[in-house]
Amino acid sequence: MSDTGHTGLATDAPPPGLVDRLLRPFGDVRAGEGATVLLMCLNIFLLLLAYYVLKTVREPLILLAGGAELKSYAAAFQALTLIGYVPLYGWVAQKLPRQRFLAAVILFFVGCIQLFFLGSQVGVPHLGSVFFVWVGIFSLTTIAQFWSYANEIYSRPEGERLFPLIAIGSTAGAPVGAALAEWLFGRDMGPYLMMEIAAVILLVHLALYRVIAGRMNATADRPTAKPIKSGNGFALVLKSRYLGLVALLLVLLNIVNTVGEYILGQAVVLQADAQFAVNAAFDKEAYVGTFYGGYFFWTNVITILLQAFVVSRLVKRFGLAGALFALPVVALGAYGFAAAGAALMVLRSVKIAENSTDYSVMNTAKQMIWLPTSREEKYKAKQAIDTFFVRSGDMLAAGVVFVGTHLVQLAVSGFARVNIAFV
Repeated sequence: MSDTGHTGLATDAPPPGLVDRLLRPFGDVRAGEGATVLLMCLNIFLLLLAYYVLKTVREPLILLAGGAELKSYAAAFQALTLIGYVPLYGWVAQKLPRQRFLAAVILFFVGCIQLFFLGSQVGVPHLGSVFFVWVGIFSLTTIAQFWSYANEIYSRPEGERLFPLIAIGSTAGAPVGAALAEWLFGRDMGPYLMMEIAAVILLVHLALYRVIAGRMNATADRPTAKPIKSGNGFALVLKSRYLGLVALLLVLLNIVNTVGEYILGQAVVLQADAQFAVNAAFDKEAYVGTFYGGYFFWTNVITILLQAFVVSRLVKRFGLAGALFALPVVALGAYGFAAAGAALMVLRSVKIAENSTDYSVMNTAKQMIWLPTSREEKYKAKQAIDTFFVRSGDMLAAGVVFVGTHLVQLAVSGFARVNIAFV
């Protein structure tokens, strides 16, 4: 067995246990794997739960302090901050063994939450803007780190079988975290106290890393993890054609998704304006809110169903290639309909199909592409790509929208044709 594998199938392998059998409907879980897979699923669930509490908290802090314009500037500053942050993350990664490094990163972010709480008590100015930037870096770092860890402890064949199942925790954690934040706000809990709740969840998340590590270390043929070798994450991306293509893939993915959301938003606004033009009593705000409420609800429902029952079977049948090609095929159809001038409800349906495929199938594929890489690439290059290059895609998408809106004056169908080219 390789030093990155988990458990192999021996000729005298024990029969599957209760947890293994319970997980069988969702993925190809073999004897002895179920408990660790369940712990990994729970761990990413807790991480996304904490993130969505913090993500929801950040919106009123920045919007009420500086408005949507300041929010857009903060997003750009976040991308610039990552240029210095990624090499620092890589430097710390090579200094510490795996478990100490994981603990150091999580405890650092928990410590930052305490500083934000103290800052709120003494009235530190522009705290909302700083928190906005911090949340973006926190989410990108910790989610990428979880999947770096998963890529390290599982071999490539194991990851292709088990990652679709583990990702169910990620898919479920996001809506539950958002619902928890809404519930807490509804009970008049302050945003800084909600940060402390997220901090407690992160400490449980860290404790689960230690439990999982104990189970993995109990495997007789598993060597002790060594510190990561030196090297810069950006340099690793630039010198590897494979990693360069991964970076380009994520940049294009973010451009298509962000421009797609703009297309849908414009279509909704045009429909609301048309209704208001014939009926002055028409409530445009209620119409848009109701539209997006249903849109987000069905996107989340279909995402969970795809993640639970389709992704593992798709990967088993077609491998990583099938997972990578699923979203471009669905997106091509979605923007083909948009370019042809589809009605709003048709556009809504195809965007739900695109986003649910993105959040389930493609999200799993984005983690699987790291299975054949080295330890240094799993931690350092993945951080560079999942942080800086992802945010670069967001900034390029904003540029596409600006040019298409102010310089070329594209209609919805014109933006859809642009997206077809990117797809």
